Amino acid sequence: MGCFPFSVSVRVLLLFSLVYAVSGLGANWGTQASHPLPPETIVRLLRDNGLSQVKLFDADYSTLRALGKSQIEVMVGIPNDMLSTMASSVKAAEKWVSKNVSQHISSFNVNIRYVAVGNEPFLETYNGSFLKTTFPALQNVQSALIKAGLGSTVKATVPLNADVYASSSGLPSGGDFRTDIHDLMLAIVKFYSDNGLPFTVNIYPFISLYIDDNFPVEYAFFDGNSSPIDDGGTSYYNMFDANHDTLVHALQKNGFGNLPIIVGEIGWPTDGDKNANIDYARRFNQGFVSHISGGKGTPMRPGPINAYFFSLIDEDAKSIDPGNFERHWGIFTYDGQAKYALNLGTTNSGTLVPARNVKYLEKKWCVLKSSAKLDDPQVASSVSYACGLADCTSLGYGTSCGTLDIEGNISYAFNSYYQKSNQLDIACKFTGLSVITKNDPSVGSCRFEVMIQPYYAGAKRISGNPQKLLVLILGLISFLLTIM
Repeated sequence: MGCFPFSVSVRVLLLFSLVYAVSGLGANWGTQASHPLPPETIVRLLRDNGLSQVKLFDADYSTLRALGKSQIEVMVGIPNDMLSTMASSVKAAEKWVSKNVSQHISSFNVNIRYVAVGNEPFLETYNGSFLKTTFPALQNVQSALIKAGLGSTVKATVPLNADVYASSSGLPSGGDFRTDIHDLMLAIVKFYSDNGLPFTVNIYPFISLYIDDNFPVEYAFFDGNSSPIDDGGTSYYNMFDANHDTLVHALQKNGFGNLPIIVGEIGWPTDGDKNANIDYARRFNQGFVSHISGGKGTPMRPGPINAYFFSLIDEDAKSIDPGNFERHWGIFTYDGQAKYALNLGTTNSGTLVPARNVKYLEKKWCVLKSSAKLDDPQVASSVSYACGLADCTSLGYGTSCGTLDIEGNISYAFNSYYQKSNQLDIACKFTGLSVITKNDPSVGSCRFEVMIQPYYAGAKRISGNPQKLLVLILGLISFLLTIM
């Protein structure tokens, strides 16, 4: 993710592009959710919204099978924890390509166009864990694609965070690859050039605002309201153009100025931080769509931009180590409902089309009893337990539920756990504190969720996930025994 002006930090994001105006309109489809929508529902959501590209973080069979015959261009992913295997064995790479690429193309007509080898493996927070395995894995995967007869149609690429490059001058023209990985980046870039592969980069203006209170807010957006940065007569009015062109200069400086660039992730979260809200997300994403819709590109790289919004839907089971906003990047809620008005230029209505035929659990909630005492010593441990296993990232300063009173915060935590546990009666047994109600406790922008019916991946039916439910049940029983 990008930081002001051109250094960056830790995340992934995706983007959409106008079908009629740019080379590709896409979105990142992440699946780290307690109650994911069925893959078929997500594929229909993509098609209904005119999204012609999708970027995945793994090679889940059900997901790829659902994409069959959809004509949606797919970037399938190899997770970082598989890089060592891919790097150490050509046979392992060939086996992976055969199972996760060739088979889906030949048997199910999945339009796979890219293989993402890892995901931001050179983040400084990884402390060099993947420095020795990423490039050999890339080489072996591309070799496997060629051997499978797919070298001309499926391209390998490593989605990288924008922190792999920086500017010594603070201007795009000073761009070059990070000193500690400079030789490695040149080897990868040369391999890209030799094999006709694209450079994939994730750019996040939000992160710059998140980590730096002095970041000029207007520079994150595309309205032209910021004071421009002058770079030798070239004016930059927004961070995206400046960050993107820092990469272009880095490529040019090292002899690879014509290498294709894909923006693998870009977007804005809607909750979990004071700057992660609906208004900013709408402003950024609509601004980005408008910015690229004419095919003008950036000052250093005119022409259509190929990009993927990050992300398609919210994921309530993602790690929040980078920040509570991590679970709120979607332009759709976890259940496929549009969060705000966004015109991608791909639908007749000019608005987002929600997911169809979504099935929900019963409309009931777990809340704090009106007779419960706030000084009950079990309150703090109960809330801590509920939030530890569920999702309380909408609570806190500047969030969608940040104005709730103490009782509201407790109720939100209880309900989050109750819903994640598929409304099991035992999941609302916080001794003497909780009660089930059929009155919706949502207040203003603070939405108390009723989860969708759980979908068991790979089955053509709605059911619970036995393993996850068992963990939740055993955890709650253990917790109750400690407080009784």
